[in-house]
Amino acid sequence: MRHVIALDVGGTGMKAALVGADGTLLHTTRRATGRERGPEAVIEGILDFAAELRACGEERFGEPARAAGVAVPGIIDEAEGIAAYAANLGWRDVPLRKLLTDRLGVPVALGHDVRAGGLAEGRIGAGRGADRFLFVPLGTGIAGAIGIDGRVEAGAHGFAGEIGHIVVRPGGTPCPCGQHGCLERFASAAAVSEAWAAAGGDPQADAADCAKAVEAGDPRAIEVWREAVDALADGLVTALTLLDPRTLIIGGGLAEAGETLFSPLRDAVRQRVTFQKLPAIVPAALGDTAGCLGAGLLAWDLLSTTDHKEESA
Repeated sequence: MRHVIALDVGGTGMKAALVGADGTLLHTTRRATGRERGPEAVIEGILDFAAELRACGEERFGEPARAAGVAVPGIIDEAEGIAAYAANLGWRDVPLRKLLTDRLGVPVALGHDVRAGGLAEGRIGAGRGADRFLFVPLGTGIAGAIGIDGRVEAGAHGFAGEIGHIVVRPGGTPCPCGQHGCLERFASAAAVSEAWAAAGGDPQADAADCAKAVEAGDPRAIEVWREAVDALADGLVTALTLLDPRTLIIGGGLAEAGETLFSPLRDAVRQRVTFQKLPAIVPAALGDTAGCLGAGLLAWDLLSTTDHKEESA
């Protein structure tokens, strides 16, 4: 059976799959990233994991994988196949595509984790059929993927979609990026967890606990949640004013609150738009498999491009 290798590398865990030509997950597995062992060990772990997947595919399907796709966090030079920088993995300028190509002996596509997730959501998930979409996962931070006609825009320098660093509260909370008042300091799952832990007096409380307290009518939780939703709406309206997406897909840990998030968020965005067209605001459909599926799609896209070039030669 024709298949590709897909890897989604995160700060704490790696998700991997063998993906069929129609996007079907034929085999899935996970393992720890092991960042505590240092960047060199993480890189070797990625290479070993990919090699194990190649062997698994050969054993199960009687043929090798046609290609591989890997999605990683941080700053990516997709054209050169270099993982330029990832703070949570501690690496700089890693020629990851070449390393994987040498280990696997097949073409390799390298992509950004959020853009890969957005690619999957746009093609086979919540944005399927939308010619323009914006995918915004609300996790430890906030990033975005700008979808245009079945592809995701990387930007001139690989930074397109960094909505988490739109300043929504000028002069507000310092952000590690160097600015003050960035969206992700107010509306990420991590920010909500921090605010609710402080408001509720429980250092172990997180965003999911805050959502439950909102549903129970706790006034402190309702205030924390309102501030996060207001900040998120401000950031999203800035984005939709610039990009005019048809569909706005919200994912990540905070989206797991369901209508506790989406109902007030839709209202807040609606109240802020004037001349802009209001997009459909929908939850992500693929959960934590989006990045892995997106990596698989990148691999299949690479094969399609290679096959087209060979036919044209």
